[in-house]
Amino acid sequence: MNSLDTVMPAPSGGLVSPSVARNTAPLLERLRAHLPGRGRVLEIASGSGEHAVAFARALPGIDWTPSDPSAEARASIAAWREAADLPNLAAPLALDAADAGSWPEDAAPFDAVVCINMIHISPWAATEGLMAGAARMLRHPGGLLCLYGPYREANVPLAPSNEAFDESLKARDPDWGLRALEDVVQLAENAGLAFTLRNAMPANNLCLLFRRVQGLSR
Repeated sequence: MNSLDTVMPAPSGGLVSPSVARNTAPLLERLRAHLPGRGRVLEIASGSGEHAVAFARALPGIDWTPSDPSAEARASIAAWREAADLPNLAAPLALDAADAGSWPEDAAPFDAVVCINMIHISPWAATEGLMAGAARMLRHPGGLLCLYGPYREANVPLAPSNEAFDESLKARDPDWGLRALEDVVQLAENAGLAFTLRNAMPANNLCLLFRRVQGLSR
């Protein structure tokens, strides 16, 4: 699975993703509203690492752990992390959402799991792994899974820009593409994650929140 968007070298040795500049502020607003004041967050498919740095800097009470299956992405995350020198930003994990064996072995060490712009740029197996892994990783009932990206919604016309984006994704890899929101919600609920909030975001994206349910067996 390759979670990197179109990127270009940065002077720091990291990579720069054009979408990060557009979505960091609205995403941070959502995270501030729903994350605990203190806790641990696992970010899945962190890409260039710019989000990890921005969120760790803005949320000093949160210990942020980035991850990515791509060695190129992890090198970029490490470069941004070194430049930022933040005490609450951990080294990136080599985690592939679709590979259960690559998830941390700790039973439930995190208060939240965040995944930005992965579900449409990966095979469906990655989303299946994400839901199962998030349910295992969340520390307590009520633990948060936050997703961000474009989706198809029943009875909601797809924006022309998202339609074109979907076509371009499928041209690059037929296993990629915008997912139906109801399919993602059903997968999450099957894993023991209750769908709690849908937020419309800029550029025809959605921020989706799920909570680990009480009494979830591991």
